[in-house]
Amino acid sequence: MKAASKLKRVWADKVLYLLLLPCIAYFLIFHIWPIIGMKLAFFDYRILGDHVFVGLKYFRELFSTPIFMNVLANTLIISAMKLVLLFPLPILFALMLNEFRNGRFRKAVQVISYLPHFLSWVVITGIWFEFLSPSTGAVNELIQVFGFPAHDFLTDKGSIRWVLLASEAWRSIGWDSIIYLAAIMGISPSLYEAAYVDGASRWHIVTRIVLPHLYIPMVTIFILNVGFIMNAGLDQVLNFTNDSVNSKIDIIDTYVYRVGLINGQYSFATAANLFKSLIGVILVLSTHFISKKITNKGAW
Repeated sequence: MKAASKLKRVWADKVLYLLLLPCIAYFLIFHIWPIIGMKLAFFDYRILGDHVFVGLKYFRELFSTPIFMNVLANTLIISAMKLVLLFPLPILFALMLNEFRNGRFRKAVQVISYLPHFLSWVVITGIWFEFLSPSTGAVNELIQVFGFPAHDFLTDKGSIRWVLLASEAWRSIGWDSIIYLAAIMGISPSLYEAAYVDGASRWHIVTRIVLPHLYIPMVTIFILNVGFIMNAGLDQVLNFTNDSVNSKIDIIDTYVYRVGLINGQYSFATAANLFKSLIGVILVLSTHFISKKITNKGAW
């Protein structure tokens, strides 16, 4: 009976399920099916004939390659910078938007802040190249006004990671704030009214009403972000990299791209990518378990 009732509900909402088909097909083709190809990390790739099983050969080669340790360190440093320094910004931005009394101005700010998310990293890199240009860039012109010499941020090893961080913040803060803003909009107006009756200030309302309602989305997003700590941004790094700074921002994804697609070492590149994926899964499960133990809330 239960199965029959579920089928009836599915049939009643058949149009909605049909709309899901493209999304399901996308995940099956680009996320589920490639998992089968991960077995290549344990085989010698052959264009013709069967692949030869070699066990952990490519993993041993991977960890004995000096450049991989540098690539792994770059990945962890860049990802940790983004995780720790960028995580609070969408929350603060959502709180700021919520404080705007003028609805039209708030909507205008929202739309403007969302726009960079829809730009490709090719376009964003071009914008930042002009912005940080040592000759005509706005940043260097401002620096020279205060009597300091122009600085080429894009070829400076000490600055390039901060450029990645700043450009990622510019692109994602507005878009990432949507989930927090939606949680704020879902708060019952009666809670605000009761707080005002009790004489609560705006600070008390934010800290005692708004922030507790953001707790669950904050925990969930943090756990998911920890799982993506091995993804430091392939598209971003590919567009910002150059010979002067490559040693500071060469990450696992660019290493896999270079070794696998350009040099044709498919098995070796698959081993590197499988290692990255396993670390991500372990981090998600570990963070979820710790969060459940400490706060009784996790990602699911």
